Amino acid sequence: MIEIKRAASTDAGAMAQLRWEFRAERQPPTERQDAFLKRCAAWMRRELATAGAWQAWVAVDNRIIVGQVWLHTIGKIPNPIDETEHHAYLSNLYVRPSDRGGTGTRLLEAAIAQARADRVDRVVLWPSGRSVTLYLRHGFSHGGDVMELKL
Repeated sequence: MIEIKRAASTDAGAMAQLRWEFRAERQPPTERQDAFLKRCAAWMRRELATAGAWQAWVAVDNRIIVGQVWLHTIGKIPNPIDETEHHAYLSNLYVRPSDRGGTGTRLLEAAIAQARADRVDRVVLWPSGRSVTLYLRHGFSHGGDVMELKL
């Protein structure tokens, strides 16, 4: 049975490897794998060791991390009306192909539950073509009223 748990800084190496797999399967890398893994693991370790804006969850099968999701909470300017004061950015939802079949859903649900607990107003993300239906099933809109400036 795959367990979903909050990620710890000690998970950073395995999570960096999953990040490599996730991105390298979509497009040829421009950075050597060993350099990327070192840089990414250091970033993940630092973010997970502090009580900062980033939170992550991992899917663990027999003590091996097979999936992950990250959530970044963004504070809004204080508001004098009854409106939540946080947004969130969901990123890097990835499960190894051999462990799919509900694991991604469980990771997404963990991140959404935390966003609700943190009284987040809105969660934004940039889905892959394959993941759109997963997010639609969980109440995300596709196209909505979010605007972006790509620099």
